[in-house]
Amino acid sequence: MRKIVLDTETTGLHPHEGHRILEIGAVELQGRKLTGEHYHQYINPERDVPQEVVEVHGITEEFLADKPTFAEIVDEFMTFIEGAELLIHNATFDVGFINYELSLLHNSRWKKLEDHCTITDTLKLAQKAYPGQRNTLDALCRRLGVDNSNRELHGALLDSEILADVYLAMTGGQTALFDSLGGQNDTAAQTQMRRKRSISDPLPIIQPTPEELNAHQAYLEKLSQATHKEIRW
Repeated sequence: MRKIVLDTETTGLHPHEGHRILEIGAVELQGRKLTGEHYHQYINPERDVPQEVVEVHGITEEFLADKPTFAEIVDEFMTFIEGAELLIHNATFDVGFINYELSLLHNSRWKKLEDHCTITDTLKLAQKAYPGQRNTLDALCRRLGVDNSNRELHGALLDSEILADVYLAMTGGQTALFDSLGGQNDTAAQTQMRRKRSISDPLPIIQPTPEELNAHQAYLEKLSQATHKEIRW
């Protein structure tokens, strides 16, 4: 199934308080590679943008004043993601906002996001893989050696691309190395989206924490007891 990594920026935390989406970013994955196909749109939220929120993503009311409303971009956006598996970090937040925006539309065929896409919450994947640890996007980047040096402010397109790298690393796949080997499938957009990486960049060496070493040793002891053999690896 085609995968779309998606992120949104909003005017606040809760749609039931009248907050709205002001940016959507999404990148496409096929065969565990970024294809270069992406969707990005700033949106006029038809309301004010609180200053404390501007400090998070840097997007002001003045900048959004001439941008289209959600109703004006909904068909293009939904057509891009329709039928895909959506990979979203803390999906409850973004899905809640998108469904709220959809609920405001009159005579819309889209109804709810779940009617058109499969949704996978990468936060839940991370919590299962790294229980008891911080699993924010920045924390996962540090743990998995994903470059997020350009992330001075939150941004939907950049965050979706970073999340794509995190997802690939977290699920055991190469991210930058094989993508940057190029070949006939490379596009200018894909090259730009790799955020200035080079195949000469050293692969990160991720050292286990003391807690992970202890958990590994406990597993080996349990395995040794079950097999009645001494396990040394």
